[in-house]
Amino acid sequence: MHAPIHDAGRRRWFKTSALLAATAATSGLMAFEPLLAAPPRMPIPSSPEADDSLYMIGPRDGYSPYIGSLVSMMNYNRSTIIKLTAGMTMEQLDHLHDPQSNTIGALLMHLAVVDKVYYMNCFEKNREFTDEEKKFWEPALDLDEKGRAEIKGKDLAYYVDLMTTTRAQTLEALKTKDDKWLLAVDYLFSKDQKFNNYWKWFHVCEHESHHRGQISWLKKRLPGMKDVKD
Repeated sequence: MHAPIHDAGRRRWFKTSALLAATAATSGLMAFEPLLAAPPRMPIPSSPEADDSLYMIGPRDGYSPYIGSLVSMMNYNRSTIIKLTAGMTMEQLDHLHDPQSNTIGALLMHLAVVDKVYYMNCFEKNREFTDEEKKFWEPALDLDEKGRAEIKGKDLAYYVDLMTTTRAQTLEALKTKDDKWLLAVDYLFSKDQKFNNYWKWFHVCEHESHHRGQISWLKKRLPGMKDVKD
């Protein structure tokens, strides 16, 4: 006679427990709902303002947004090279650390010619050097034996002027292009891989960073150089 009452009580207990569990689960989810929600998205300006400050990477006056951002990176990289080599003497620029090294002067001229080569590729229909240009620039482009033999006897102003002149040409030419051009693939640049114009100038930028590391390494090992910080 007591079994039905026991079964009924057990069924009521299960129903009550289930209801309490569901309520607790719902309350828990509601408590955590703010944490589970997607974080608010920051609005992106439709027309970002240009800021020419050295440590602001972004658009620049006179350039399309992507090109301006690239230019800001190129400007910063170049500023580190100028700062790193400021005050160096001709003897220091011509110093050869070992037979396999390049001088700091040769590396600076190399930065100038790489800018020129990519300028000719992008803005002069990939033209080649004239015989006169080849004679002047080839030692800096190839470096190694030819560079070690021929690039010497020049002061810092000489190399800075070369770098400044070739970069000025690049910056002026980039003002005539837009982001569509920057992202466009140059199918003539390589038959094996796809390269766009953005990659070319990104490469100029990271190439300069690469050689900045070499210049820093060589500077620290110059005769009489102590406690160099860069």
